[in-house]
Amino acid sequence: MKSLISLFVLLCAALVHAISSSGDRLLVVLEDVAEKATYSKFLGDLEGRGFQINYETPKSEALNLFHLGERSYDHVLFLPTKSKGLGPNLTPKILLDFINADGNILLALSASQPAPTSVVSLLLELDIHLPPDRQGLVVDHFNYDVSSASEKHDVLLLPAPGAYRGGVKDFFNPVSSPSDALLAFPNGMGQTLGSGALLTPVLRAPSTSYSYNPKEQAEVIDDLFASGSQLSLVSTMQARNSARFTVVGSAEMLSDKWFDAKVKKAGEKKEVSTLNREFAKLLSGWTFKETGVLRVNWIEHHLNEVGQSNASNPQIYRIKNDVTYSISLSEYSWDKYIPFIVPKADELQLEFSMLSPFHRLKLNPTVSSEDSTTYSVSFKLPDQHGIFNFKVNYKRPFYSNVEEKNTVSVRHFAHDEWPRSYVISGAWPWITGIATTVIGWLAFCGVWLYSKPAKAGESKKTQ
Repeated sequence: MKSLISLFVLLCAALVHAISSSGDRLLVVLEDVAEKATYSKFLGDLEGRGFQINYETPKSEALNLFHLGERSYDHVLFLPTKSKGLGPNLTPKILLDFINADGNILLALSASQPAPTSVVSLLLELDIHLPPDRQGLVVDHFNYDVSSASEKHDVLLLPAPGAYRGGVKDFFNPVSSPSDALLAFPNGMGQTLGSGALLTPVLRAPSTSYSYNPKEQAEVIDDLFASGSQLSLVSTMQARNSARFTVVGSAEMLSDKWFDAKVKKAGEKKEVSTLNREFAKLLSGWTFKETGVLRVNWIEHHLNEVGQSNASNPQIYRIKNDVTYSISLSEYSWDKYIPFIVPKADELQLEFSMLSPFHRLKLNPTVSSEDSTTYSVSFKLPDQHGIFNFKVNYKRPFYSNVEEKNTVSVRHFAHDEWPRSYVISGAWPWITGIATTVIGWLAFCGVWLYSKPAKAGESKKTQ
């Protein structure tokens, strides 16, 4: 009885704390544990959402991302440090192994602190580039806060990010916030992104901004690292295993100072509130897999023919069979699964392929429940026997990857399954020709058999 009670308590605790779909163990790496007071609101929001936070410094001997080959933490948050390196327990290889083990990383940089060499090497592996001197400041002489950056113009004021492109869901726009609120991006370091398909910018710099080194180019700026939309201020990378990595160019935007600040944009008369707290929640929620996680509940394919058994998921079909394929999908949103709805201007598709697709069909929603949506399509199998795959390959920015493949055999007609020749209209001329030949031959035989030959005597007398 006691064991049952203990199991029930553990299940209840798991339900309470399992906010993220991939776990609640969060490691925060910062220069000094006392610095967490600077980010108390941001860290408090994470704790309020159920994360179990452990604070460590880069040189801590107790810091290990793995134990006995398994992850010790589910997520890692890096805040700026003064150390040139992150120590032997946070090398680029270990961090890459952490990502490959389905771990998620949120990296916050700052223009006031050079990025550690381990971080720079890790970003290069992901095709994310920082200034060559590991330090750069993004400024904008048109979109800045006149209250706090009237001279340096290093506090950028930006609108909330919109959808990345058509057909992609917007995960980072605080819908409930005032329309005139702005994002404050103080003392930030910009990045440039390579052409990798796994990289996606969340927040681009305005066209009037640029990045430079304030220490080496304090008087004359003759060599810019990047400018305008080349600069990504907040960048994301989702690996092929759906592990998530986010770079925030300004750690200060996550601090308490800018969560409830009032800012005034250059040329404006009115002060507005910042969106930093709402944006930080959405960004950390996506990085730590509280949003945008897709789950396949079940897959079914079966015959769709009258008079057949239509059993679920058979291993073999026949050419030209009518088949129905269905897949049930759910989307994790903060603390529960909800029905997954394909964004407008996008499609969920099914491929029926051998080496290349024979069919590529749109899956349409057919049934919806409280936590899932079922997508289905019916089609006729091709006139080709062999080994085929039912494949759903749905990979979109900010959604976890869905790649499901079910292999089946497609056989040709059995000897007793071919249609009779008289059913096929194309065979009627040939059948008519055969019938004519037979009838003509029988008529000829009848005439031949019943034709009486002339007698021998009569023929001589005639001569």
